[in-house]
Amino acid sequence: MPKHYRPAGKKKEGNAAKYVTRSQAVKSLQVTLPLFRKICIWKGIFPRDPKKKIKGNHQTYYHTKDISFLHHDPLVDIHRDIRAHDKKIKKALSKKNKPRAVRLEEHKPSYSLDRLILERYPRFIDALGDLDDCLTMIHLFASLPTLQNEKVDVKRIHNCRRLSHEWQAYISRTNKLRKTFISVKGIYYQVEVDGQKITWIAPHSIQQVVTDDVDFNVMLTFLEYYETLLAFVNFKLYHSIDVKYPPILDPRLEALAADLYALSRYIANRSKEQGGNELSSKLDESQLTLAQLQHQLVPCEPGVLMHLVEETEIEDDADEETKECRSLFKNMRFFLGREVPREPLLFVISAFGGMVSWEGDGAPFEESDTSITHQIVDRPTQNHLFLCREYIQPQWVFDSVNARIILPTEDYLVGKVPPPHLSPFVDNDAEGYTPDYAQKIKQLQAAVRKQVLPVPSIGNEDQNDTQNLLLEGVAGRVEANKAAERKKEMSKQEKQHHEEMKMELQGISPATGTIQNVQAPDQDQDQDQDQDQDQADNDQMSEEPDMSELTMSRRKRGLYESIRISKQRRKAKVDHLEYRKRSIAKNQK
Repeated sequence: MPKHYRPAGKKKEGNAAKYVTRSQAVKSLQVTLPLFRKICIWKGIFPRDPKKKIKGNHQTYYHTKDISFLHHDPLVDIHRDIRAHDKKIKKALSKKNKPRAVRLEEHKPSYSLDRLILERYPRFIDALGDLDDCLTMIHLFASLPTLQNEKVDVKRIHNCRRLSHEWQAYISRTNKLRKTFISVKGIYYQVEVDGQKITWIAPHSIQQVVTDDVDFNVMLTFLEYYETLLAFVNFKLYHSIDVKYPPILDPRLEALAADLYALSRYIANRSKEQGGNELSSKLDESQLTLAQLQHQLVPCEPGVLMHLVEETEIEDDADEETKECRSLFKNMRFFLGREVPREPLLFVISAFGGMVSWEGDGAPFEESDTSITHQIVDRPTQNHLFLCREYIQPQWVFDSVNARIILPTEDYLVGKVPPPHLSPFVDNDAEGYTPDYAQKIKQLQAAVRKQVLPVPSIGNEDQNDTQNLLLEGVAGRVEANKAAERKKEMSKQEKQHHEEMKMELQGISPATGTIQNVQAPDQDQDQDQDQDQDQADNDQMSEEPDMSELTMSRRKRGLYESIRISKQRRKAKVDHLEYRKRSIAKNQK
């Protein structure tokens, strides 16, 4: 009898009924394997790992209900029609019937992923919580080169660039940016929208190279879904601040690659024109677009970029943190040099209330403007220096944003080695090590806010976890008991040793109490020290566990061991950092 014999007429039970293999799913859906992968990515269906694999460990398993859910999806039917339509086009071309092939190509069925967004995210807060990977993917493809012979379509790259700029323009308008960090991989950003913290990474502004060892088919499938998701999120966010979506940009600024600046101007002017006159609906589409551009876009005058902050503030809905971020760079004007990345600095500075300009066409104000307070450069020498402004490196902007104060510019002057760029995503108290520059920033923050720094505490990283506090208390009590027992035992052994030494010096044997020949004191003392050292080592190795640890349950004992191991690892990491710090200081001397 076979291992998995099932009598005739009996239904499947257990894992055989709950899971199906990928080949069985593709056969039941009557689709190709690439289309099956694409639909699973769009629908959010992933392989499962059953405990008992009926068809073997080399198979990929899916839940039966997920596959039956795909049977009734309209996307499967639409792709079947597309496949049949492609066969008709291929047949017309093989018969050299080009007019029919062109006609069929014009009436080819199309699909949309709009329905999937509402299906997977019934609430807007759910969509915001799933934006981390979406924004990272969009910003990645937005930085790719727009070449016709590459694997990614040029229209797709332009669409990603437009979506990323629309997202950044909204964040700058509402001052939702909270943290930023420059790393080797790229620039990390963290924003807070409707109580949801969203973190993504944007590549550096350098020429990207498309490699051949990347499966672009899978990435483009994810990208197609993420484009639809981000478009819906931008639509919702723009309407929440009473701005029309999609925005209409100034074609001159768009041609100059100043998309983010053009979007900021559009949002500012749309906010000022709430309640204005509407254009007549009798104009055709071209006249309507031209009239909207002329009506909404004002001339490129100095300071028009920051109208989104200065003239359209929402004081009623802003919390304290947003107000603090909005006023960080208030009344400050920055000018960017040619060698510094424009888009990251434009995004960060405008999100914290500053005004930005750059060298080139479409800039809000010129370099010779006397109202400029800071000029961001990354070259050791400058052709012309203005005494009314400060020349700083780009790191000063990011460090000031993370510290939420205006840091002194002495350490960030041109030509000097800047201080270490600290990550705002690391909790120094939890790590147990605080860098020197972080302590300096804390002192500056306390001086600005007129606060008194508290006494640094030890081990307060788990104060919110009641169970960890209890276990740490038990662990501390166990260690204290062990230390007390060890001290008591050592004092007892030391007293006994002194009594034996006195008896031996008097010529009395400690075991029998009889008088013996007195040996040389130095030799006896050396022998006794060796014996005591061996005895101490043996006592330390054969030390019995404390009773309070033995009375713990297995679960608490395991948690206690985990806490002890994590403390040891943390201490080893801190010791390594301290060692590196001492080595660097020694080399500098």
